[in-house]
Amino acid sequence: MRIAPEILDSPDDVGRAAADQIATSIAASAEAGRTFVLGCPTGRSPLSTYEQLARIVAERDLDLSRVVIALMDEYVEQIDGGYRAVDPSLAHSCVGYGERDILRRLNAGARPEHRIPEQNLWYPDPLAEDGAYDRRLEEAGGIDIFLLASGASDGHIALNPVGAPADTVTRVVALGDDTRRDNLDTFPTLRSLEEAPRFGVTVGIATIRELSRSVIMVVTGEHKQPTVRRLAAADAYEPEWPATVLTQCRFPRFLVDRSAAALLQTTL
Repeated sequence: MRIAPEILDSPDDVGRAAADQIATSIAASAEAGRTFVLGCPTGRSPLSTYEQLARIVAERDLDLSRVVIALMDEYVEQIDGGYRAVDPSLAHSCVGYGERDILRRLNAGARPEHRIPEQNLWYPDPLAEDGAYDRRLEEAGGIDIFLLASGASDGHIALNPVGAPADTVTRVVALGDDTRRDNLDTFPTLRSLEEAPRFGVTVGIATIRELSRSVIMVVTGEHKQPTVRRLAAADAYEPEWPATVLTQCRFPRFLVDRSAAALLQTTL
């Protein structure tokens, strides 16, 4: 299924549109007394959504006490016999990002009794067996809204590399050089490709497709123009551009800013 992008003026407008949908769904879940699971990427693309959502939390006095923040991935390093997550204090740690830029940011605008409990920040464990995180998410009722972002150079989604099969679940993967180069732009503290992580634990393509009730892909910035063109043209999952899983998801929404959509202007 081909997904037509909604073109908005700026990254803030993209963030506000995504945040408004998320906030409305959180409020409905709170009123029904049920858990709301928000699937969250890290990095630059979703940051405006988290910023705008924090503003809406304060504006609407949202109750976040039943919200679960489910992170997509984390960078890992090899150790004898397996892998371990990187130190969360590192700038490129996804768990550290989740604590600083999602959990604390959203809780800052909420009343104490309405804040997300710290234990409701979930993330995949590189020591767990493949698919264990998927089972936890499924037992929670699935992901109400999965916020998605696409890699600029190779279309990776979460840390799924080029060629990721459609049936993959949460697992440890080797990261391609294009993904690692993207990390140098996202995390200036990584000064060279040699310093960029080589492995990560990530939700799979099937995790995103099968466990989400709805998804919102956010793409902003001039450097994402090829990404928008590729996603707008896709009508099925393409392993060579994993973010095209968007075409297979239930209730997808594709939000882009005008700068990122520039290559589409002559055809839309």
